[in-house]
Amino acid sequence: METLKKYELMEKIVRELEDLQHSQQAIIQKIGKIEVDNIELGDKKLETDLPDMHQRVADNLDNIVEILDYFANKTEKFGNKNNVDGLKEQQAINNVANK
Repeated sequence: METLKKYELMEKIVRELEDLQHSQQAIIQKIGKIEVDNIELGDKKLETDLPDMHQRVADNLDNIVEILDYFANKTEKFGNKNNVDGLKEQQAINNVANK
């Protein structure tokens, strides 16, 4: 795979992981709101199941954050090692020259 295309794919994966992180955070907030509402309602099933669900989603979020940190660092190192900024500049020059 061409270096610039590989880097762009890596950046796309980082963005998707960030989106996944935000989605998990939203799910945690929604579960928390339901838990708060259920304090007044007192449904036993919700009282029993929601804390476990909350914990599983929080554990998933921790895993996503760990993977995101790892992959964002890997992407940055790849970009620096392969002079991606220079490759992007060269590609822009080539695009202008070919028009």
